[in-house]
Amino acid sequence: MAVASNEEIRILTPSGMLGYGFPIKHVKMGLALKPHAITIDSGSTDSGPQKLGLGEMTCSRANYVKDMEVLLEAQQEAKIPLLISSAGGDGSNLHVDVFRDIMVEIAKKRGWRFKLAKIYSDVDKALIKKELKAGRIEPLGPVPQLDPREVDAATVVVAQIGAEPFNKALDESEGVDVVISGRAYDPSPTAAMAIRAGFDPALAWHMGKIMECGALCAEPVGRSVMGWLRRDHFEIEPLNPAERCTTASVAAHTLYEKTHPFLLAGPGGTLDLSECKYEQVSDRRVRVSGSKFIPAKPYTVKLEGAKTAGYRAIFIAGARDPIFIRQIDEILARVVDITRDYYKEIPPETYRIIPHLYGKNGVMGELEPVKAPAHELCIIVEVAAATQAIATAICGKIRTSLMHAPYPGRIATAGNLASPFTPLEIPLGQACEFNVYHLMQVDSPTALFPVQYEEIA
Repeated sequence: MAVASNEEIRILTPSGMLGYGFPIKHVKMGLALKPHAITIDSGSTDSGPQKLGLGEMTCSRANYVKDMEVLLEAQQEAKIPLLISSAGGDGSNLHVDVFRDIMVEIAKKRGWRFKLAKIYSDVDKALIKKELKAGRIEPLGPVPQLDPREVDAATVVVAQIGAEPFNKALDESEGVDVVISGRAYDPSPTAAMAIRAGFDPALAWHMGKIMECGALCAEPVGRSVMGWLRRDHFEIEPLNPAERCTTASVAAHTLYEKTHPFLLAGPGGTLDLSECKYEQVSDRRVRVSGSKFIPAKPYTVKLEGAKTAGYRAIFIAGARDPIFIRQIDEILARVVDITRDYYKEIPPETYRIIPHLYGKNGVMGELEPVKAPAHELCIIVEVAAATQAIATAICGKIRTSLMHAPYPGRIATAGNLASPFTPLEIPLGQACEFNVYHLMQVDSPTALFPVQYEEIA
């Protein structure tokens, strides 16, 4: 087993997301470099609120089984800690237990033994409402003040884990081999290993920020990456020989998912990157120095919660008539008015009609700077309503009205749209929305995150 010295700690990250897969040969190349830990994230809010709202996972169980078996084999071979964060995507207690069950299955099949630590991150709603009443919760970004009714409406609320709970899990009980955590700040596992070994928190957090996405910091982007953290700098190199890190690619990835070019807030403080230096130390490796960490008082953690919000249905259609495309906004507005009038017995505030025009402004909406639409459009109209039946019915009315809507200059009368799928109206089931996205003050970085230990054999 590799033991971190006072001068260097080496960390292997096989992929930016557990369940997305990675080349096994590159993981083996990383193991040959004798890392002191393997860290991998599996969480994100990018794919929407349904994971928290409905208890779904980002990837299939089969994908998690496949990736975990490779990583457990690496852990057994190298005898180093394996840290997996944000189980299932949302990091709920439910998915921490799912990941635990997968590991038990794999261990039984392969005859492996290891000590498992589970860090849970669901937060008691009564505690949240108590802290809210005490004025210790504030919005994170452009969201409303938290309403106690929204806390109750959330299926579950999780708090983001910083570095401290990971280190508590590794230090409190001797011989922990594997850590599965609930919802964690993405850089936390990597930063925790480095901070635990006595390295500069600023460099630890910055290296964690780069490595959380695997080799997304490389050219071309890839999966597996290795990090070397030393006293006054760290170095990053992808494990695929066909990829390389450059000063531009690593500096660019430092800007990834940030609202400020130099400041990155997280549990316990803010990373200040305004004086960072990026150096090309080989054709494929970059050295980073100059990071600073500004501790925050009081210590805050991010709360995430989602609730169910009715049902959705969509239709998908294509259009290529340039006369129709030029007038699509006006035609859609008329169709929506016709639909609302047709269903005037349904209160309009109880449903939403949301068009998505790919080829015009489907990605950026009103922020789209290029106003001329393409020669063809993909039209997706989404309807959200109180029941699936209402959502599907309104969706069908919009589709048929748009299909046959008259417009100035119309030549063909067979129909305005081409529908690639049946059923023509596609029911999507329950819809969810984030309703808790706030910061809460805590007296201890570990108090919200209980740890359980288990011998897996």
